[in-house]
Amino acid sequence: MTFNPKSAIENLKSEGSTECLSESGPGDSVNRFSILDFGFSISGSRTQSLFFTLWALLFALCSSAQAHGKPFRIGYLDPSSPSVTEHLLKAFRDEMSKRGWIEGKNVIYDYRFAELKSERQIELARELVQWKADVIVAAGGAPSAAGKVTSKIPIVVASGIDLVQAGLAQSLSRPAGNVTGLSILGPELITKRLEIIKEVIPKLSKVGVLMRAGAGAQTGQQQQMEEIRTAASSLKLALVELPSEMNPDALERAFKEARAKHAQVIIPTAGRQTLAARKPITEFAIKYRLPAIYQEQEFVDAGGLMSYGPDFSDLYRRAAIFVDKILKGAKPADLPIEQPTKFTFVVNLNTATQIGITIPPNVLARADRVIR
Repeated sequence: MTFNPKSAIENLKSEGSTECLSESGPGDSVNRFSILDFGFSISGSRTQSLFFTLWALLFALCSSAQAHGKPFRIGYLDPSSPSVTEHLLKAFRDEMSKRGWIEGKNVIYDYRFAELKSERQIELARELVQWKADVIVAAGGAPSAAGKVTSKIPIVVASGIDLVQAGLAQSLSRPAGNVTGLSILGPELITKRLEIIKEVIPKLSKVGVLMRAGAGAQTGQQQQMEEIRTAASSLKLALVELPSEMNPDALERAFKEARAKHAQVIIPTAGRQTLAARKPITEFAIKYRLPAIYQEQEFVDAGGLMSYGPDFSDLYRRAAIFVDKILKGAKPADLPIEQPTKFTFVVNLNTATQIGITIPPNVLARADRVIR
């Protein structure tokens, strides 16, 4: 009997028995497909040759086959805690669902949170690799940790630092590796925040930069500080650098130092650790009557004066689009890295009254949301 691989493929499709290939390739897949099931007997080296031909053709059917077989595995890696990102992950899952990926049916999720312990990120990334995740979604400083652990599993960045400068991608248009997704704008975004706060404080000349100190501070910290220095220089603003642990005692010392060194406003560096400490940060900004502008609107909800930054829920929805494309066969190396397109400006007038400043009407008119 003559063996026709294409006919064998059609038989598999019609019988609904096509199964996704193992990650290790055809040599380890022999036990998963039985070419004897097609009604012919082949032995010796010819078996191997014909099997490899069949395997190559079956590979093209892998994605559609898996959709009818075992669910894809999506790992999520985050430096913070579930409470910080709950609403963002909901946006991600909702978008996945809209695109036909139903949790428990054709996709399953496994979440890993470092709970602000940056040293745990590598360990948690390894767990997702051992779990055999098909895609790892990462945020904050986690993409760097995941990139150190695997160069094969696709990594989609939901929000993070400049991926090219961090060495995780060759270029925005062609990442070339296994990392793609969303990259936060650098100097442009920081410059915009400084321009806004300068409109509120027209005689602004000195800015206090609240920056993380201690374990994990190196993750993205140097990159952000370079961007802040560049932006401040372009606006002819002097900086007072205020390294601090993200606990109440250390933060209060930093705000006292800001006052002693005549900083007129505060701008914190962005990060999961800083976001988690938003309540004491905003409370000390009010106590020491220092206007502040933040990246995330959660700070304003916690009592902060103003925020201007990307719509992070939108970024997580867009991350789901990347994952959808990869699960359908796209390679991360061929998916251009994207940047934020939706931004939100929020103002808290209650806080403005507490610290004794007036938000100019032209600034207030541009706000997407005003807390009164």
